[in-house]
Amino acid sequence: MPYYIIRNPYVTGNSVIAMKYKDGVIMACDTGASYGSTLRYKSVERIKEVGKHSLIGGSGEFSDFQEILRYLDELTLNDHMWDDGNSLGPKEIHAYLTRVMYNRRNKFDPLWNSLVLGGVKKGPKGDEKYLGMVNMIGTHFEENHIATGFGNHMAIPILRGEWREDMTFEEAVKLIEKCLLVLLYRDRSSINKFQIAKITTEGSTIYPPYALKTNWGFAAFENPSKGAVGTW
Repeated sequence: MPYYIIRNPYVTGNSVIAMKYKDGVIMACDTGASYGSTLRYKSVERIKEVGKHSLIGGSGEFSDFQEILRYLDELTLNDHMWDDGNSLGPKEIHAYLTRVMYNRRNKFDPLWNSLVLGGVKKGPKGDEKYLGMVNMIGTHFEENHIATGFGNHMAIPILRGEWREDMTFEEAVKLIEKCLLVLLYRDRSSINKFQIAKITTEGSTIYPPYALKTNWGFAAFENPSKGAVGTW
């Protein structure tokens, strides 16, 4: 069977937004997946549990994200088979993903994704919250709040201005929804069907998709070309 290198993404998911809050990590994204510029699929779940302590969210090529989930299933199964009373935490899984993405980049056959990995695990200093990301060429970092895709431009300024380390879950949801609403208004690939997930020391919860209340009556939306010289 011939081996093909995917040089362009085909079915792609949109931004993922995540941040730490008082009790754990919260993550959110919409459920749309675009085929080129066509919003083809509207019920795609891009947030998944990884082991006992982690959540992963993926932007970019959805089939590559499915392949990454297969890698992680093998990793967590192998870890479970050791039966040593220990389990991989978010920091270890993030380190594993950085090696996978960088390895594929070096083969000139990258996995076309930006991944967000968050979780909570008990450590020497008590409950340790972790949030990191890695992109398709292996660039990675840790941060208190992360947004991929268009959210890196539109949501990060909001998070930098309003995020606090001691936020309750309800406050974190409101801030996440504010970012999602901005993306819905400004990103043509976003849809009004969102999914939120959280993870704490008690475990992870991925909530059912829901829609946000919108208002399209702004003057800038009604006549976007007014005052812009040279536009149609």
